[in-house]
Amino acid sequence: MHVPDGFLNAPTSVATGAAAAVIVGVALKGARRELDDKTTPLAGLVGAFVFATQMLNFPVGAGTSGHLMGGTIAAVLVGPWTAVLVMSCVFIVQCLLFADGGITALGTNIILMGVITAGVGWLVFKLIERAAPKRLGVVAPAAAVGALISVPVAAVAFTLLYAVGGTADIPIGSLAAAMIGWHTLIGVGEAIITFLAVGSILAVRPDLVYGARPILARRQRELVVKEAAE
Repeated sequence: MHVPDGFLNAPTSVATGAAAAVIVGVALKGARRELDDKTTPLAGLVGAFVFATQMLNFPVGAGTSGHLMGGTIAAVLVGPWTAVLVMSCVFIVQCLLFADGGITALGTNIILMGVITAGVGWLVFKLIERAAPKRLGVVAPAAAVGALISVPVAAVAFTLLYAVGGTADIPIGSLAAAMIGWHTLIGVGEAIITFLAVGSILAVRPDLVYGARPILARRQRELVVKEAAE
């Protein structure tokens, strides 16, 4: 979904760039509450993983590409604010060193693939986590559903941006069908990878998964209460 230079007009690119700058600034403050001695090194590993998976591109049409995104897995593993920062760093490196996504479209790519995928994925994850039994076994499936939904939502957001400020000579209906169709399939793949990755980490080091911390804290409180009662 990397948007190239010139695909959106200047006002749209400026608007998304300004929005991305503001959100990244807020994320810098929010990440302070998420980063600790466990989360910080994991954030680097998550960034490397997302970078590697996003380098596997295939064309969708009209100069855009499709690939795994990684926003949800980053949010669940290191926290939503830190995920935005991780994803933003990945896009900056891809843009400047690998010409993957345009410089003028950097803000657009951060919004679409970083903010939306991490934000929507995290929101869906938390909604499922709150409604489901408070067990570690819920974390990986909830993360998978978040990943599944976040990818086509980002594709819809891209289509809306194109409808507002698109410059390419392509019908909005054709672009929407291609983007949403392909990214729904990508969402399925991303859900599977997210489930496997989060589940694998939970199996050996659940304390490293940011999204599992409320459940672990609840379990610890229940253990303390039980020991006190005995």
